[in-house]
Amino acid sequence: MNKKFFALVLALVLALSLTACGEKAPADTSTDTKAPTESAEPTVLKVAASPTPHAEILAQVKDVLAEQGIDLQIHEYGDYVVPNTAVEEGDEDVNYFQHQPYLDQFNEENGTHLVSVAAIHYEPFGIYPCKTDSLEALPDGATVAVPNDATNEARALQLLASNGLIEIDPSAGLKATPNDITSNPKNLQFVELEAAMVPNVTTEVDIAAINGNYALQAGFSSANDAIALEDADSEAAQTYANIIVVKEGNENNPAVLALVEALKSDAVRDYINETYNNNVLPIF
Repeated sequence: MNKKFFALVLALVLALSLTACGEKAPADTSTDTKAPTESAEPTVLKVAASPTPHAEILAQVKDVLAEQGIDLQIHEYGDYVVPNTAVEEGDEDVNYFQHQPYLDQFNEENGTHLVSVAAIHYEPFGIYPCKTDSLEALPDGATVAVPNDATNEARALQLLASNGLIEIDPSAGLKATPNDITSNPKNLQFVELEAAMVPNVTTEVDIAAINGNYALQAGFSSANDAIALEDADSEAAQTYANIIVVKEGNENNPAVLALVEALKSDAVRDYINETYNNNVLPIF
């Protein structure tokens, strides 16, 4: 009786095992039919920029970066100070508005830790007619509006010197101020203003030395309106190239590197050349 009972139990176990082995296990379709998850949040890259041409150039790569999962947020500033302090303090990730001599001077004077990661374009610095139409017609004691920050004032003075209006102590270089003028035969009088304000006084002075971006905003064309202009093939084109700036330590941030790569594209080069009529020149 016991042998029959155990034989019956064994037969049932074998039957169940065979049935289980014969059933087809459901396919693992987790990789094929699982509902797609929401895409990862984009990386936000905040950039402080002057409105013209910097913000306009940045806008050309916004879609390119979006395809790489980077949300480029462009914030416009009208001055040359806050964009640097904003990056230093972490309110902005990047800025795009200045050249290397200005950045060096700013770091030295403010104890900031900002570095350049790429040069993108150059804006020829010009002297523009105001109450007087030409350099030759400047009267004795003529007034000249110049930027009051150290590097751009020196740039203005060196441009005046290269056109024979003044002579500057050679040792002053890119830190020249009116105090370094050694000869001023026309007794030029200098009106020192924040760079952004210089275009606003064109009705009050004889001539004005204006940064390229502010000249554009004021409706001037360096190619057509300037009565003196830096040579685009000169050392100034490299010295005063406008740069992408980050806080030290962020030079290899993948989003920053992607921004630089996008800006140094043929599409951006073509945009600059076709849009600004030689008032802005690509430097890459």
